[in-house]
Amino acid sequence: MSESLDHSLAELMIVASARLWRDDGEVLATGIGTGPRLAAGLARLAYNNGLMLTDGEAYLVEEPVPLGPRPDGYRVKASGWMTYERVFDCLWHGRRHALVMPTQIDRFGQANISWLGDDYARPKTQLLGARGFPGNSTNHANSFFVSGHGKRTFVAGEVDMVCTVGYNPARRLPGMKTFVDLRSIVTDLCVMDFGGPDHAIRVRSLHPGVSFDEVQDATGFPLIAHPELDTTAAPNAEDLRIVRALDPHNLRATIVRNNPAPRRG
Repeated sequence: MSESLDHSLAELMIVASARLWRDDGEVLATGIGTGPRLAAGLARLAYNNGLMLTDGEAYLVEEPVPLGPRPDGYRVKASGWMTYERVFDCLWHGRRHALVMPTQIDRFGQANISWLGDDYARPKTQLLGARGFPGNSTNHANSFFVSGHGKRTFVAGEVDMVCTVGYNPARRLPGMKTFVDLRSIVTDLCVMDFGGPDHAIRVRSLHPGVSFDEVQDATGFPLIAHPELDTTAAPNAEDLRIVRALDPHNLRATIVRNNPAPRRG
């Protein structure tokens, strides 16, 4: 299928994110936010039919639940209860790969969703709190979805509060074991992984029309390029059909400001 199919930058990001689960086998796929949730649904239907999904509340589902209001008569195709006990059984045994949306990320994958500022007692901005990020990052695989790649997100030094445990060698104690499994970052400019020295962030592919220098200029720390740096693969017709069916109200149009199309390479 031609790569010239009309699609938005958000759809390119969703499809690139869905492919992160392709080789995971039977794990719980959790997407937090509009883009990640659509990516998890697409992954289940197009890239890995062994993925487990939930309805976001209490059931495992056989098919992804569409976003937004659903038509009269719609019924979730539930396949069983997904109680807290079962959720944490998956988490603590490493059987989940989550795609989340942090507010700050540093060079070694430490991420923040708690607060911004220099003083814990008097934050400039109060966010969600650490939530499940600390335990998630030490028990199962995690990837990140960032809709606005800039230095306010990809910060110099360390994040203001470490919620997701990363690979920072300065935080490691002698002989300390690590169970951190950070996989990838999908942004509106590129796809990155943690293949740099000491698991530092590395650019894996550039979205069409984006240069490595542009990504570096939008990042608060030094980046390296994968030796086989390439262009992020475009969605195919089936990818787009599935994403649009899962998002009939086009909520994905709110992911990237002004909902642009990808640039021309």
